[in-house]
Amino acid sequence: MLEARLQEAALLKRLLDSIKELVTDANFECNEEGINLQAMDNSHVALVAVKLEATGFKKYRCDRPMPLGVNLNSLTKVLKCAKDDDICIIKATDDADVLNLVYEARSSDRIAEYDMKLMDIDSDNLGIPDTEYDARVTMPSSEFTRIVRDLSQLGESVRIEVSKEGVRFASDGEAANGSVLLKQTEAAREKYANYGKEDEEVKEEGSDDEDAEEGGSKKKKVKKEKKVKKEDADVEMDGEDEDEGGEFKAKSDDEGEEEQDDDDEEETTSKKRKKAPSKNGKPAKKPKKSDEVPSDGGVLIEMNQHVSLTFSLKYLVNFSKSSALSNTVQLMMSNEVPLLVSYKFGQGDIKYYLAPKIGEE
Repeated sequence: MLEARLQEAALLKRLLDSIKELVTDANFECNEEGINLQAMDNSHVALVAVKLEATGFKKYRCDRPMPLGVNLNSLTKVLKCAKDDDICIIKATDDADVLNLVYEARSSDRIAEYDMKLMDIDSDNLGIPDTEYDARVTMPSSEFTRIVRDLSQLGESVRIEVSKEGVRFASDGEAANGSVLLKQTEAAREKYANYGKEDEEVKEEGSDDEDAEEGGSKKKKVKKEKKVKKEDADVEMDGEDEDEGGEFKAKSDDEGEEEQDDDDEEETTSKKRKKAPSKNGKPAKKPKKSDEVPSDGGVLIEMNQHVSLTFSLKYLVNFSKSSALSNTVQLMMSNEVPLLVSYKFGQGDIKYYLAPKIGEE
């Protein structure tokens, strides 16, 4: 039996909005550690991997591993029936052919219940072996969204180049060309200091990423190999087991707010601080960590060597919809290896893998 109680239905809404255009039908693999989804788009150019950890739910119970095959468009319609701040309870019995969703209002004066038919979906458990990427870019997700949307107006492809100069996004269209260069600043390094502190130290010492994982992550993700087609050829997908969210952590700004000059201001801020947890149902907890990194946090670039690859803008625009889940996005790149776009949020993370285009400079 599965019973998962999520504090806010808004999370599932945003999650489904992020992936429903890439994937039509998919299995939510449920086990005692949480809920996972791995699927490829129909053209086998992109792969999406979602992880919702059991610890991110207010209550979670899964007696045995079970797949929940769903049509994502149908699930999206059912989720639209919930208010953003409703408590969402997902239930399924062993060998069930129906997924039960219950929405409870905060005031407990309204309970809505929906049943959705499950599907038998024959799909491989996709996965990617460990990969040490040559470049990693940590930046505000809103900035990434704006860049790919702007460049998608000019052309179909974007060249992403990471060098000592910075990270450059360039697109060549029939009528116009455009490029955006983001440089790392000292202010940006300070902004992301806590978010990537452990990884920064590893970089400076020239150690492997595994050391950073041991210091900042307790969770491992095991994945298999899968071939992904490019537009003109095939490339073998490579990924990594890195838990980026564990390595890059943000510190809450509430600590600084507590020191006020006037007693009245101190009382006011403390009242506000007490009200916020009741609104979310839980005290300020992990789910808000990714949001603590300022959206204008600048760009942090970690690079072992120059990397330049070309990707389809249509897919990147789709990936950027996950900015609703996190203020921060990480781009992982190595030459001739699929791009990894990762968003870390409180309940888990969502990762996209995109095969590069061949024959385009």
